[in-house]
Amino acid sequence: MVLTKLGLLRKARDMLTERSLLRKAKNMLTKIALLRKAFRRNSLMSTQNEIVFFTGTQTKDAEKGIFRCALNKLDGSMRIVGSTEGIENSTYLVVNSIGDRLYAVSEKSEGEIFVYAIDNETGELQLLDRKPTQGADPCFISLSTDGQYLFVANYSGGNVNVFRISDHGTIDESCMITHSGHSVNPDRQESPHPHSIYPDPSGNFVMVCDLGIDQIVTYRLEEGQLVKHREVDLPPGAGPRHFDFHPTGKWAYGVNELNNEVTVFTYDDKTADLQAIQSISTLPDDYNEGVSYPADIHVSSCGRFLYASNRGHDSIVQYDINLDTGSLTAVDWQSTHGEYPRNFTIVEGEFVLVANHNSGNVVSYFVDAETGRLSATGCILKLPRPMCVHSL
Repeated sequence: MVLTKLGLLRKARDMLTERSLLRKAKNMLTKIALLRKAFRRNSLMSTQNEIVFFTGTQTKDAEKGIFRCALNKLDGSMRIVGSTEGIENSTYLVVNSIGDRLYAVSEKSEGEIFVYAIDNETGELQLLDRKPTQGADPCFISLSTDGQYLFVANYSGGNVNVFRISDHGTIDESCMITHSGHSVNPDRQESPHPHSIYPDPSGNFVMVCDLGIDQIVTYRLEEGQLVKHREVDLPPGAGPRHFDFHPTGKWAYGVNELNNEVTVFTYDDKTADLQAIQSISTLPDDYNEGVSYPADIHVSSCGRFLYASNRGHDSIVQYDINLDTGSLTAVDWQSTHGEYPRNFTIVEGEFVLVANHNSGNVVSYFVDAETGRLSATGCILKLPRPMCVHSL
């Protein structure tokens, strides 16, 4: 009996040691990736005061679709550095952690993914691969935490894809899942509409926000396959659209397009259990000037602030995050100085860039480090129907 207990204790000790080593290895790899990314970013620009960002636009494939741009860290001004044509409706982009690959969806009836290599010296994009998504209107793309898989949400197709990424940058589909069902809004929820797909911080689970069925569907990621794990029901007519995790991993935040609310969840990364604890409007109490739809949502890297975009109210709402409970308090709305803001991005915690689709401009804001408040820099970059901004 004593030997058996000793054996179990040794086994437990060995398992803890192995987990500790794995955590240290992951942390080291993350640091190496960040250093390599910083080196690439500096080598791409002629001055240390500029940051590269890419903008996807709603254009035809014969037009310039993806724009390579630069943000000046001194004053928030922006300029176009170059552009890429040959992709139609590049409505969502993602860059890998090293910064040498860009992945873009082509949102059309026969959806596609485009894979580009990013030139280390010039930042120019070279096409490496393109594959069909086997679904209509892919509107979102993301990477697994280890960078081995690519996730795609096909809005009109009602399906999501997983693609395996090779060392050379090419991709091959490893899994496709089609949702079923509908919800209460006859115009927008007549069938499934996966609007976004996210890995959780552990890398073991994947969350799909399905606007059409009012659910966040959670899958286990098992060697490139999605295995259904659980479903979270949102209020009928909510229309879950985008999602983000708190840096601590303890909470998650989903923005609902059809009821103009943010839902706050507690999160257990062992079980992927999401429990809703709060719903809060994205709009001011006195707003009554017409229809508005929230679009994008992001938590600041410090974990103290949350931002969401409103199309119609044409604003970015800021919430303060209670670091004890994860709950939100709305504190400010800033005009986007344009019409119909879709995606936005937080750049190094110092700037926010907003893509105003209908007015054709990208607007920059300073971020106050203490309060999180946004203040417009006064700088605007004109671009054709911008949909997505993504910084290196």
